Amino acid sequence: KNISDFSLNLTDCIQVVVPEEVFFTVAAAGILENLLILIAVVRNKNLHLPMYFFICSLAISDMLGSLYKTLENIFIILCKMGYLTRHGDFEKKLDDAMDSMFILSLLGSIFSLLAIAADRYITIFYALRYHNIMTLRRALAILAIIWVFCAGSSIAIALFSYEAATIIPFTILFPLMMLFILCLYIHMFLLARAHAKKIASLPSSTVHHRTNMKGAITLTIFLGVFLCCWAPFVLHILLARFCPHNPYCACYMSIFHVNGTLIMCNAIINPMIFAFRSPELRSTFKKMFYSS
Repeated sequence: KNISDFSLNLTDCIQVVVPEEVFFTVAAAGILENLLILIAVVRNKNLHLPMYFFICSLAISDMLGSLYKTLENIFIILCKMGYLTRHGDFEKKLDDAMDSMFILSLLGSIFSLLAIAADRYITIFYALRYHNIMTLRRALAILAIIWVFCAGSSIAIALFSYEAATIIPFTILFPLMMLFILCLYIHMFLLARAHAKKIASLPSSTVHHRTNMKGAITLTIFLGVFLCCWAPFVLHILLARFCPHNPYCACYMSIFHVNGTLIMCNAIINPMIFAFRSPELRSTFKKMFYSS
């Protein structure tokens, strides 16, 4: 509401409103698609590998993001209908819970992408030792640490978001983590060709290397989609915190609903990339649909 007031009073920018029907449709599609990914991995024992568990972690993060926007819109509708007030104690706790879910989705996505990037790095440059380095137990331990840390951080940030000491690390974390992942990918592609020559004499090394590079390209696509979908919303958080009264900032914040829709679009695009790039997942989906 404050963002709308700033946009109307300080600039000529009109707030862009996305119809609620679009929100619910996009959110429902994101939840269902990622749920299919989870079911496919659970049902197919051939997919019980560290890489697919990290992908499931990313799918859970995407589902949380879609669920957050769905519940947020439901509460907004209830407020408009008079069933909820904007300043009650229950509404304040509800708002904190919603903020915590959103931050959990963002942090979970970042760290899941980081885990996937690290897994691909080990696969490409330590192919012969991969199964000794990235065991299933170790992958599950990494995921447990990630989600415990993300859950604790999301609760802390949601409860103390009015403190600059909490907001600043949160807004800095996103670009730093993305920069680290980006550097990791650049390093992989720069060294991949030289590394391929060293293992070219090994049996099936060429096929194995092509498979690994295909995985690296897929995850690079994930990273690009993630940046395009989440960066506008993170920029919105920065502007709302540091220049809420500036006319130019208020003008950008008038597209708040569009930025929220982009987050949910990320939850739809990722499963499509999984299904398109992974023959094993495509085969599992076919079996699921035909058996049903």
